[in-house]
Amino acid sequence: MNGKLSDRQVALAALQLHEAERNRRQTDLLSLKHPEMTMLDAYRIQHALIERKVAAGEKPVGYKIGLTSRAMQRALGIEIPDSGALFDTMLVDNGAMVASGRYIEPRIEAEIAFVMKRGLSGDKTSRQDAIDATDHVMPALEILDTRIYRKDPASGTARNVLDTIADNAANAGIVLGDRRHRLESVDLNWVGAIVRRGGEVEETGLGAGVLDDPVSAVVWLARRLGRFGQSIRSGDIILSGSFIRPIEAPPGSAFEADFGSFGRVEVTFG
Repeated sequence: MNGKLSDRQVALAALQLHEAERNRRQTDLLSLKHPEMTMLDAYRIQHALIERKVAAGEKPVGYKIGLTSRAMQRALGIEIPDSGALFDTMLVDNGAMVASGRYIEPRIEAEIAFVMKRGLSGDKTSRQDAIDATDHVMPALEILDTRIYRKDPASGTARNVLDTIADNAANAGIVLGDRRHRLESVDLNWVGAIVRRGGEVEETGLGAGVLDDPVSAVVWLARRLGRFGQSIRSGDIILSGSFIRPIEAPPGSAFEADFGSFGRVEVTFG
């Protein structure tokens, strides 16, 4: 893959992010250091970061899709989602307490998770292809974290979508609900959640907020991966995108996402 950055610059950026994650210390904005950086470069950095994580013993278990709501896309001035890889080290049990210090600045989002029964890839992937490749869907919370400063300490410049993509789409944790549903048995557009923090309602939303149809997010991912010679694999977990705004999760926060008949997901931050 070609881009504006050299292979050495990409490798050093991936190392910078990996070290930031391992040390739980945020690092400088890549978009400031490399103003010539393109979206292709951001994905090159992400790919190099993924290779480092795999080499360190982490096992890929799927993908997350982000920036699927119109509001978030408009806020960042883009028209397409982004994606990142999920790893086994990100899995958090439903109802668990996350150890203090595991993340830097965590936030949570409510999502619909797809679990795939067969592979999926390519520009010709259709909505029906995505439905046929899905084993089941379930409620989920995604834990976001950022290894890059949200704002540059010196200039106040905010990170942009390229920083987020390079930083593996800011993903850090996955909390899956206990209930599984056949895709044909639910209308995902009407699957919603009431998300409470400390017993108080923080956010509500519906699945329709994800590209007008969460299945469309899976189709988008399969097509994007195909352009990079990659694919969704059998058994992969796909987080289809949040239908609420990110909620801050400072130490001591207890979250409950009530998806009604679709299920319930809970997590507490120590």
